[in-house]
Amino acid sequence: MADIDAPVKLEQRTVVGKGLNHLRGDGVVPAVIHNHGEESIHVMAPEMELTKVYLAAGKHHPLNLEVGTDKYLALIKDAHFDPVKRRLQHVVFQAIRQNETVEAEVPIRIEGDVPAEKVGLMVLHQLDAVEIEALPKDLPDELVVSAEKLAELHDKITVADLTAPEGVTILTDADHPIATVVETRAMVAEEAAEEEAVEGEEGAEGAAGEGAAGEGSAPDESKE
Repeated sequence: MADIDAPVKLEQRTVVGKGLNHLRGDGVVPAVIHNHGEESIHVMAPEMELTKVYLAAGKHHPLNLEVGTDKYLALIKDAHFDPVKRRLQHVVFQAIRQNETVEAEVPIRIEGDVPAEKVGLMVLHQLDAVEIEALPKDLPDELVVSAEKLAELHDKITVADLTAPEGVTILTDADHPIATVVETRAMVAEEAAEEEAVEGEEGAEGAAGEGAAGEGSAPDESKE
């Protein structure tokens, strides 16, 4: 795991456009630093090192970037991975200031045992991170919520159940579900089979009833 509080050393690059594929082929990831409305700074770093930094810092932990003698405090705003090989392809950094609030994406962690899972139900995870606003020094590494509310079918945890630390504002809609208790596929399939069986029985009974009624109403031709 990378030491995300240590300086991240980047090299300035002049290669752009089609030449970026050659960089990636050499194990180097191109990146860019957006610098407070000024001209963006094109940089690069070894793929392995930058991947470790991203996995440790995510999009919420401030990083100390060094480009030669220049230093920047920044957040990772975007990281693009190859959809097939899952290798890091490009990183976008956003320079920030210590005395200005920033928006960041912070992961959610559901803590503790899930009561619903103990009775054979399943939890559908619908949100892994929320958008927050805070000063860089107040940015949390994660927001934690207890799993105890996930006890019965259709129980859910929403963004409103998260408790933000002092100085942190959650921007994501409070009603957005984080996790919901649902039935397993086996349960759904079993219920569907039971419903089909009941419908089949009711259909058979109905057909038998119609047949009996038809026989009773037939005219007695022997009396004509």
